[in-house]
Amino acid sequence: MIREHFQFRETIATILADEPREIAAAKEGMLTARQEIERHIAGDPFFAATFEPYAPRTESRAIRRMADAAEQAGVGPMAAVAGTIAWAGVEAMQEAGAAFGVVDNGGDIALITDREIRVGVHAGDAPLSNRIAFVIRPQQEVLGICTSSATVGPSISFGIADAVTVFARNVSAADAWATALCNRITPDPADGAYDGLEGSDVLGVLAIIGDCMRQWGQLPPFARAAVDERLITAGREF
Repeated sequence: MIREHFQFRETIATILADEPREIAAAKEGMLTARQEIERHIAGDPFFAATFEPYAPRTESRAIRRMADAAEQAGVGPMAAVAGTIAWAGVEAMQEAGAAFGVVDNGGDIALITDREIRVGVHAGDAPLSNRIAFVIRPQQEVLGICTSSATVGPSISFGIADAVTVFARNVSAADAWATALCNRITPDPADGAYDGLEGSDVLGVLAIIGDCMRQWGQLPPFARAAVDERLITAGREF
């Protein structure tokens, strides 16, 4: 397996693949999506500034994915940018013939896999941080695993959660919902944070707030882990 760090402006990612050509395909796919987004923002700066759903008319697949995800989750479209770019990278790997590929774009992951892999959970100083991992079974349909945090990293958050991880086949939606849920979730199951998830693209959610862990939907099995923080990809989109 090849592990390669990739950085272009604010995009900071880790790519896992079996072949160099698949790494190259991931980079090309990510750059193409990012360039689409940059071109759109140049002519429509409100798209990058709003914290509310906003759906401009466009032929860009990346912009449409971001806007659709924002509408689902009730956030601004930029809440879905990292997942959207990661998704484009993995789709390009598939088109290049990959059966295994992971793009970790600053904690927002898109993947396909022909083997069992583990994805660790980093939640800052929370007691469970770096001690558990999701066991991901082989699957050739793209899976999004996106995490938002109010206590880790530079991203804007209005919540208190150490980590909210969302699983969805729609990677843009996973990213947008991670932001939305992180903005409002608390340790209290009666807070209504999961309202609206029924009927969405979300498969499952894990939230860690201090020593509290909350779950929703269907999640992969957990395993004990010792996550190496040197492998964590940290970055911020735009």
